[in-house]
This record gives sequence, C-alpha cells and structure tokens, in this order.
Amino acid sequence: MRRTYRCEPIQASHGPALASLFTAAGAPCFCRWWDFEGDKNEWLDRCYNRPDENRAELLGAVEQLALPGIVAFAPDSDDALVGWMRLSQAARIPKLYAQRLYRGLPCFQGERRGVMTVGCFLVHPAERRQGVARALLERGVQAAREHGATALEAFPRRDSMLGPEALWTGPYELLSELGFRVVNDFAPYPVLRLDLSP
Repeated sequence: MRRTYRCEPIQASHGPALASLFTAAGAPCFCRWWDFEGDKNEWLDRCYNRPDENRAELLGAVEQLALPGIVAFAPDSDDALVGWMRLSQAARIPKLYAQRLYRGLPCFQGERRGVMTVGCFLVHPAERRQGVARALLERGVQAAREHGATALEAFPRRDSMLGPEALWTGPYELLSELGFRVVNDFAPYPVLRLDLSP
C-alpha cells in the first residue's frame, strides 16, 4: 500500500529542513547547480571541498523565496521533510536549456512565457520507492496549473540500469504515467512535456 505524503509549495520556513534532507541524502549540491556560474570542474571542486557554500546559498534562496519548488513530508510527521522537487519558470533555469543536448531544439520554439520546468527531485534514502516522487509531481502539476502555466517540461534520463541517485531529474516512467509526452527523443536524454492549456 502506497504511503500518503503531504506536499506543498516551499515556504521560507522550510530552509533548514530542506538542507537537512540534502545532508541525509549525501547530496552536496544543495540544489545550486542550475544557479552556479562556474564550469563543471569548478562545480565539482566546490561540491567536494566547500559544500557548506552550497548549503548557505540554499538557505538564503529559500528564505528569500527565490527557489521555487514542492516539498513532501512524511505521513507520520508534520515537520519531517522527505522529498523535494524544484519547479520553476523555464526562463529562470537558462543553464538547463543552454546545455549542448538541448540548445536550440525545435521543441523549444514558439511562445515560452507560460512554460514551467521540473528542475530536479530528491527523496530521502529511507523513503525511496514509497511514492514520494509521484506525490511531489502530482502536487507540482497542480501548482503549475494554479500559476497559469501552459506547459510543464521535464528532462529525465531514460535508462533501466540507473540507480536512485542518477534519477535526480525525475523517473521517466513516472513522468510518462502522469501524461508527459516525448517532444524530443534523443536517448537516453529525451525532453518531455505536459500540456496544461485549457
């Protein structure tokens, strides 16, 4: 039986609990990759040697409500934060769309003002394969609709051999089950989109 998780848009008060989730998952990124201005080697150096800088940036961004997303809480607790999904306006994550795999794709032509993006997922190791990602995504779709989004885009890796740590952009199968369709099929890096137009 699937557990029921309470999910809601992130609030300024969630910062410490979200930072604790990243620590528990052994994730030194603290959801700063899409905002980091250096190159990949600089990023790896920072994650390995100075993860506290990422943590401090995360806390600051959450406090200023500059890191939009959805958080999930354990069924038996009001404050045990066990899941995170970054959910942003597409224009707020230009680094994602500028990557070599996605730069200039035809599926990104046309009106983009109403497009939102699933930036990443993180689930507490003790709660994986219990329905946290599904709960986050379902609430994220609802939040996107509430914000008047016309579409929601996702960038999962499609590979049956991936472990949980490699699914940080979302499970392909879950996205497909919830109605996302492939708009650019370059395995193992497809682009998926959910049409939210009325």
